[in-house]
Order: sequence, then C-alpha cells, then structure tokens
Amino acid sequence: MKTDIAEPGFFRGLSGRLLLLTVIFVMVAEVMIFVPSVATMRLRWLNDRLNTAAAAAVTVDGLDNVELPRAVQDETLMATGTRTIALRRQDASRLIATVEDPVDIDAQYDMANTGSLDAIRDALDTLIFGGNRTIRVYGPIGESDQTIDVVMKDRSLRKAMLTYARNVFILSFFISLITATLIFVSVNRLTIVPLRRIISSMQDFAAHPADPDRVLVPTDGRDEISIAGQHLSAMQTQLQRTLREQKNLADLGLAVSKINHDMRNILSSAQLISDRLNDVDDPVVKRFAPKLLRTIDRAVGYTSDVLAYGGTKEAPPNRRKLALQPLVADVSDMLGLDAQSEIVFAIEVEETIEIDADGEQIFRVIHNLCRNAVQALSADETLTQRKITVSALRMGSVVSISIDDTGPGMPQKARENLFTAFRGSARSGGTGLGLAIAREIVLAHGGTIALVEKPTAGTLFRIELPDQPVSLDTFRNRARN
Repeated sequence: MKTDIAEPGFFRGLSGRLLLLTVIFVMVAEVMIFVPSVATMRLRWLNDRLNTAAAAAVTVDGLDNVELPRAVQDETLMATGTRTIALRRQDASRLIATVEDPVDIDAQYDMANTGSLDAIRDALDTLIFGGNRTIRVYGPIGESDQTIDVVMKDRSLRKAMLTYARNVFILSFFISLITATLIFVSVNRLTIVPLRRIISSMQDFAAHPADPDRVLVPTDGRDEISIAGQHLSAMQTQLQRTLREQKNLADLGLAVSKINHDMRNILSSAQLISDRLNDVDDPVVKRFAPKLLRTIDRAVGYTSDVLAYGGTKEAPPNRRKLALQPLVADVSDMLGLDAQSEIVFAIEVEETIEIDADGEQIFRVIHNLCRNAVQALSADETLTQRKITVSALRMGSVVSISIDDTGPGMPQKARENLFTAFRGSARSGGTGLGLAIAREIVLAHGGTIALVEKPTAGTLFRIELPDQPVSLDTFRNRARN
C-alpha cells in the first residue's frame, strides 16, 4: 500500500532552506566585509576634509601676519565644513579660521596614529552615537612637518556613513540573491532533482514491490547520490528476488503439505507390509529386513517433520549417549554404497566414540552431507578417485566429526550463500535445504558446522558436538545410585 506523504512547503523543503541559508550566509559575509570597509570610508572622508582645510590653511599662511576678515573666515569654514582650522609646526602654530562662539570638544582623533581596530571602533561609535557631537581631527600635511588641525561637527560624517552603509546593504542584498540563485539552480539540478527521483522510486516500489518496472534505473555517476541510487536499485532487485523466493517457498510448502498426506499413507502401508518380512525364513531377507524397516521408519518420520523447516522449527533434540560408528554405517547403507560401488565410503570412527545427541537428527545431518558428496562425485566423470571419508575425534567433552570427499569442491556461489535455503546448493537444480536443515539441527545441539579449507581438491565439512551439561541434581542422584 502506498503511503501518502504530504509534499513539504518551499521553505520547509531542501530547496527553500538552501536558498534562505545562502542569502543569510552571504549577508553575514557582507557584514564582516562591511565593518572594515565603513571604517576605511570614514578615514578617507576625514582625510578629504583635512586636505581641503590644509589647502586653505597653506594659502592663508603665505600671507604673513595677516588675519582674515570675519566674513572670509566664515566662508572658509563653511566651504570646508569645519568650525576651526589651525596650522601647526614644530616651533609655532597659527589659527587660520574659527567661529565666534567657544567650542566644546567631545572627541578627538589623530589620523597619523589610528590603527585598524581603533578605526573600526571609532566608525561604529560614530554610526551608533554620533550626529550631534563636536570632534577634533588632526593629521600631517603630505610629507611636510606641518600638521592641520580642525574642529567640526560629525553630523555630515555620520550622514555620509549612513548613505554608504545603505548602498553597501542594497548591493550586498542583490549580490546575495544572485549568488543564492546560482547556487540554488546548481544544487537543485545536482542534488534535489536526483533525490526526488530516488524518493519517487521508493514510493512507487513500496506500492508495488513485485513489479520489475518499479526498480530504479540508476545513473552511472560516481557522486554520492548516484552511488546511493545504485545501492537502492541493487537493494530493490535483491528484495524482489527474495519476495519471489518467499512466494515460491510458500507455494512449495502448500504443494508438499498436500503430497505429504498421501505419502504418509503410502509409507504406512509399506511399513505394515514390511513387518511381515520378519516371518520369512530366507537368510537374505532376514539380513536386509531390519535395515529396510529402519529406512521406512525414518521415511515416516521425515514425512511428519517435512514442513518443520519452512513452518516452525526442528523439534528439540532428544539427546542420549549413542555410538557414532553404527550411525555412520547406517548412512552408508542408506546411500547404497557397497563394495561394488565406484565410490569408496571409508569410516574412520573408533567403536568407543560416543556422542550425546539425538540419533535421528544427527543421522539426517551426516546423511545430507554424504548424499551431497555422492552427487558431486557421481556428476564429475573426470575424477580418478571417488572417496568419502567420515572420521571422528573426541577432545574432552566435544566430538569433532569430519565428512571429507575427493570431489571437485564447492562452487564460489555456493560458498557465498552457504547454509542459506534456495541459494546454497552446490549443484544445478538443488535447493540448498539439506545444508540449511543440517545447520539448524547442529545449532540446536549447541554445536557448530563449517566448511573447512583444505590443500587438496574436494569438500570438507566439520561438525563439532558438545556433550550435554549435567545438572548437579542429576549428578548427585547418579552418585547415590
């Protein structure tokens, strides 16, 4: 079922957030640039006023001992935007022009000794608190030893700084918009559009996971989003394969359950008939009758548990001490490997070795592994030696059982999916259920089963079965008896 997910608003989606964040970050960068630039602008503005006042002062200073008329002073002060102009030398100073009313100085600035941090601090101070203050500004005239000293109101300075700040803000805003738009278009094309394509594929696949057309067709790029799309496509393909296998497994379970009912009736009839063989006096019949009965009994038991793997689980093992050698010999008999067979079945198990296990379940494990070995040896006509060796060794409370054959070995695909139903088969047409069931049984006994690498050709499986721990109560009861 497809889940309806509301589309996010523009500024809630990645595109809108990216655009907004880009504008904000560009504006922050512009602010960081604006502060030193407005400080530089202030210094330049003050230097221009000093240079204008210096030009007038030098001209007047050329007239020795001449005091400018009041009207000329006022015009000079108005032209330079100052209230007092003074020219200083090392040995003397001269007041060029001044207003009639006394002037109170609120702040003074030495243009020759103003550092960068001082300039920024003074600029911010003028922007925030300036406008109605009287300031004194002085600095050298060119390369000479003369100093121009002026007193002025900072109203014009603050007004010029505000105009400059407004222009910088407007310019920065348009730059940020252009930059954000370019970044938005690029990132939207490279990131957002591919992401939306992946999201759309995920939604479509969730609605119809069995439809092959819903699998994403990945791009061949090597960027992160392309790689994510490739992984998503592989995951969807794998999931479809798993779904098909699960469906096949369900269909197989239904078919087996129908066959199982009739098969149990047939085997039950065969069991009743085979019981009469015990009354026959033929020596050959008496020799093979017990084996035939055991085989039919096992077949009846298998039909009862045939759905255990696909349905619930294997029944808990009914553990007891039993000799391993006769169990392996039964496996050889059930495989039909006698002295005339092309395949040699070697049993290297000492008579004294016992295992603490469910005999029927361990029989199934060894029989499945040996049957796989027989099939592999029979299928390869190029083999010069066909041999299966079952050996065992007890080490403390653990019995190690090895099933070794001289066959062609297990294919790489089967190795990669070992003990996985419907994938771990070593032969064409196999299901891999034998190995999967064998692993489940061994794990239920608390043991391990593994494929062992060996230097020669063939396949070697090793099973390790630990003895069942004995409780203290059981031990004490045995000690009393």
